[in-house]
Amino acid sequence: MTEVPRRVEAIWRIEGSRIVATLARLTGDVGLAEDLAQDAVAEALASWAASGIPDNPGAWLTAVAKRRAIDGWRRRDRLDDRYRALARDLGEASDDEWEPIPDDVLRLVFAACHPVLSREAQVALTLRVVASLTTEEIARMFLVPVATIQQRIVRAKKTLAAARVPFAVPDPAEWPARLGAVLGVVYLVFTEGYRATTGERWVRDDLAAEARRLGRALAALLPREPEVHALVALMEFQSSRFATREASDGTPVLLADQDRSRWDRGRIRQGIAALERADAAARGRGVGRGSYALQAAIASCHAVAPSVEATAWDEIVVLYEALGRVAPSPVVELNRAVAVSMATGPANALLLVEALAAAGALRGSHLLPSVRGELLARLGRVDEARADLTEAARLTANDRERDLLLRKAAALA
Repeated sequence: MTEVPRRVEAIWRIEGSRIVATLARLTGDVGLAEDLAQDAVAEALASWAASGIPDNPGAWLTAVAKRRAIDGWRRRDRLDDRYRALARDLGEASDDEWEPIPDDVLRLVFAACHPVLSREAQVALTLRVVASLTTEEIARMFLVPVATIQQRIVRAKKTLAAARVPFAVPDPAEWPARLGAVLGVVYLVFTEGYRATTGERWVRDDLAAEARRLGRALAALLPREPEVHALVALMEFQSSRFATREASDGTPVLLADQDRSRWDRGRIRQGIAALERADAAARGRGVGRGSYALQAAIASCHAVAPSVEATAWDEIVVLYEALGRVAPSPVVELNRAVAVSMATGPANALLLVEALAAAGALRGSHLLPSVRGELLARLGRVDEARADLTEAARLTANDRERDLLLRKAAALA
């Protein structure tokens, strides 16, 4: 990849969601906004190679996309109110206009999570538009084929168009109905940053940082929502380990091998404070911990433990059992099996993993064979462990994780 395309890709990763958010707010159409932004990127690839990258590339891309929108409306002879408003916006700043949601990207997330769409469609569309994730990355998050995600996104755009839904920020009274999907989007963006599903990088700091920023903005917007604070707590705990999750050459460093003295104690304290706010808000409503609060509590157990051996594994098992009741999923059960292996041994955990495999859970995912391979290795069943770790390496799309799994398989005597 030459220098300009590489720089354009990096700029899009950082600025893409804000550019699409701005265009969606002005045009009222998320599909059009995404098309305009991509057209601007294509123009940048052609133009910047000759003229150089501008000082403010995000503003350049946004301005080009806006002009393309105006040109399109001119060609269709549709100089209506939208055109006049957009043309006015090119020459006049509108920063003083009050918005109930002050953050552009967060406004876009709320707008995309429209109740006319299914929860799966809301999240898939928003991840594609807001986080600029590829359909391949989103498909691996959902553990479904790429074609399924492509169809969801296309159907979501068609549904919004057929229902003549304006792509606009909802009134505050509509926020509660959309909050679950909004939280899901922020969580999945962070998850992709924490452990990338594809590519050459194990950790994507840019995505994780954007998710934390959105979480904090959401907590300021909805300070009485327990799960908002809980999600912030979860992200703070997990991000406290970022400096130790990769070696200097980008090789993944697993939890047992991380230097805990380098964990970010400031973020751990922020996570504890956010979890306390979540628990207090839940008590105020007379409800128990939700799924994000339970995950944050699990992350807290890891964050405060001085070592792997001194971790409160029995407590983590109980928390996973509660999480399995609140938000059941094969991934939760697989994580519970890992905790059980640390609390009572690999034999008990292997029974849980085999039950998941027999039920057909996580078929096509590298997660199950990677865990089973680790358990079999601890039980001394070396040949079976090597086969599972090799299969997990075949299934993962992350280059760094594949190398790690293959090295583990090769190291088994």
